[in-house]
Amino acid sequence: MKRLRFLTAGESHGQALSAVVEGVPAGLELSEEDLLAELRRRQRGHGRGGRMKIEQDRARILSGVRYGLTLGSPIALLLENRDWPNWTEKMSVTPVDRPAEKLQMPRPGHADYSGMIKYRHDDLRNVLERSSARETAMRVAVGAIARKLLKRFSVSIYGQIVRIGSAASPATASFVQMARDADWDALQARIEDSPVACPDQDAAAEMMAQIDAAAVAGDTLGGRFEIAAVGAPVGLGSHVHWDRKLDGLIAGAMVSIPAIKAVEIGLGIDVSGRPGSRVHDEIFFDTERGYYRGGNHAGGIEGGISNGQPIVVRLAMKPLPTLAKPLRSVDTATGEPREAFRERADVCAAPAAVVIAEAMLALVLADALCEKLGGDSIDEMERHFRDLPRAPMEW
Repeated sequence: MKRLRFLTAGESHGQALSAVVEGVPAGLELSEEDLLAELRRRQRGHGRGGRMKIEQDRARILSGVRYGLTLGSPIALLLENRDWPNWTEKMSVTPVDRPAEKLQMPRPGHADYSGMIKYRHDDLRNVLERSSARETAMRVAVGAIARKLLKRFSVSIYGQIVRIGSAASPATASFVQMARDADWDALQARIEDSPVACPDQDAAAEMMAQIDAAAVAGDTLGGRFEIAAVGAPVGLGSHVHWDRKLDGLIAGAMVSIPAIKAVEIGLGIDVSGRPGSRVHDEIFFDTERGYYRGGNHAGGIEGGISNGQPIVVRLAMKPLPTLAKPLRSVDTATGEPREAFRERADVCAAPAAVVIAEAMLALVLADALCEKLGGDSIDEMERHFRDLPRAPMEW
């Protein structure tokens, strides 16, 4: 990210999570309520664990905003962990007389083992506290700022679950099938009403049944979901260098989310089994509609550049690696076989991952928009936005 940058800090059971966000233009309306709305969405979902009953996430804005408007200076955020009083000894910053017992049974599928080796730790808590998905709460808070910026330029972001376990929503419900002028907000209302962020009621019921079955079996489930950005202008990203391609930037942001193992743009992997005549989106023109496409198989990006269609991203999330019935592991202190360490965790966090992915997509697109438009204030960006060409004839 070149114009809009952020860093987060904090451990899962530490005192707080924090972030510094740089590059937000001056004059954007912003409040803690904007952040709260997205943080609450992240805590939703059938299959979430006990931590969600403890934490009531609310991020405070410490700097960079005055009288409800951004200043153009760095924005500092703080999100306190309500569970911290139960962890003051185990996660103390200063030395304690009786340190907590070391954890030495790494979980397959987690950062435990590789992190212990990389940083030469003999206690996997030194790894799991930061590698925990708890960090994504702060990403969602930062992403809420990006969403507010995008909304100022009529860009909206939506997300839905399409599969959990073997339960899947109909293929016709895919975002790839939806036109830019479809009723996206009505669809989002149905998604928000669903405990698994799936607008198809029959599929959602089966997803919840499979999550319940996994909980009884001491197992976990991942999922597949889609994110779409509607209203993005033509010209975000670039074809000229590998590190400026919009789809590459999006893919990198998505796989940085814990448990995400695959990313697709538009049709994604399905393009490999089709001829070109059934993949590429033909271009048409009439005097009323202007330029338009016969479909959106490309997912709104061609040659690394947004083309004005909805930007559609599909993601695959693996089952969480903390199981109620632990997998086999090894005690790293003795080399003896042991069961993997078990910490309180979710059975399925895919509905929450949708919100996290929305936040990351918002951040990438907001950065690309800031780079495209330039300027240090909202007013300046809006003047540049009005000058963008809407069609080739305006060049």
